[in-house]
Amino acid sequence: MFPTKSSSTEIIRRQNSALVLSALRRGGRLAHTELSAATGLSSATVSAITAELERAEILVKSEHQPVGGRGRPRVLFEPRRNCGYLIVVSISSDALEYSLVDYSARLIDRFSESRVTSGGALAFSMALRSGLEKTVTRADLAQSSVLAISISSKGLVDTERPLLLWSPVLGTERIDFGSLLAADWSGRVLLANETQLVAGALASRAKRSGQTGPRALAALSLGHSIGLGVATQSPSGSYNVISPNFGHMLHQANGALCRCGGRGCIEAYAGFYAILRTAFEVPTDTLPAKFVPLSEVDKIAALAHRGDRGSVHAFRQAGLALGNGLSRLLSLYEHMPITITGPGTRYYDLLRQGIEEGLSQSHIVRFSGMPEISVAFDEGALVFEGHLDHALALIDQDIVQLRPQAAGNVA
Repeated sequence: MFPTKSSSTEIIRRQNSALVLSALRRGGRLAHTELSAATGLSSATVSAITAELERAEILVKSEHQPVGGRGRPRVLFEPRRNCGYLIVVSISSDALEYSLVDYSARLIDRFSESRVTSGGALAFSMALRSGLEKTVTRADLAQSSVLAISISSKGLVDTERPLLLWSPVLGTERIDFGSLLAADWSGRVLLANETQLVAGALASRAKRSGQTGPRALAALSLGHSIGLGVATQSPSGSYNVISPNFGHMLHQANGALCRCGGRGCIEAYAGFYAILRTAFEVPTDTLPAKFVPLSEVDKIAALAHRGDRGSVHAFRQAGLALGNGLSRLLSLYEHMPITITGPGTRYYDLLRQGIEEGLSQSHIVRFSGMPEISVAFDEGALVFEGHLDHALALIDQDIVQLRPQAAGNVA
């Protein structure tokens, strides 16, 4: 069954409206001509869309006199800040961070709370619900004004619904965030792997740069856990982003015990607990620590910089595991640039030799050369940026579908 002309027009209207909203969020206040240039839409289409979105109270129009006070005032548009709100929740090994964002993508409030370390999924769920309620209470907002809650975690997430399948925080205890929050929150509930959001943010930056972005790129997160996000470009120029279970990919058969319960995972050699275990020659079948303070890894790094052989070996082995894993990634996909993020970036100088050694053993690297490797130290900013890109785009779709319908069709 083919779509009717009216339904096709409606789809185009929504897509064009979402393009305008996205351009305004990136560029701030913009005039018609600037919106037309940013979106590739005709001036007439932009005028019709902005008029419709203004009537629906999604956009705000303002007039600004030109310098010198002569000539017509410039008419500028921007998203209405109180059109709705987004809550971003970042789950880490030791804390939950809550960020409140308005519809224009401006950060309103942010706070962190220590993670509950006992009580399992039930205690965690109660703490999360309490934190979300605290977020709106601090800003004096109604829960109904929150259009989406976007949650991120390391680990495995369901690709179809907000279901956490496995995480370093809760292990095999699953949480269905949609069911957990459905009774109290009317907005969308989203869940993403943290490093997937980082890769998405890097892909968006590449696309917005105006230059031809790479056909594929990868983000590798180093820390208590090892995460990977991969963005691949489609023929249309958009990026598809996935998060392979890289940290728990096999590095050595029947090898060191991992936090996931398996043996020989990349993380069991490259995570912070693995570096600690190797440096102090702890038996590889020792139950891994759930959380290793950065201060402890800093001590090992300091010893390595002073030439301590055991400490140097621990970082080299971690780098080798990472390099071997990345070589498999390049063999399965294609040659691509790699950005390293996470708290482990502070030890990149100690990991680099092992990473390059592990990569150099693969055919694709010998054939095509070492991939471009860069380091991004502010992983938190990239995660947050990924949240905004993904969640606000979905909010835009919801808004243009529901609110402007009475104003007529715009193609």
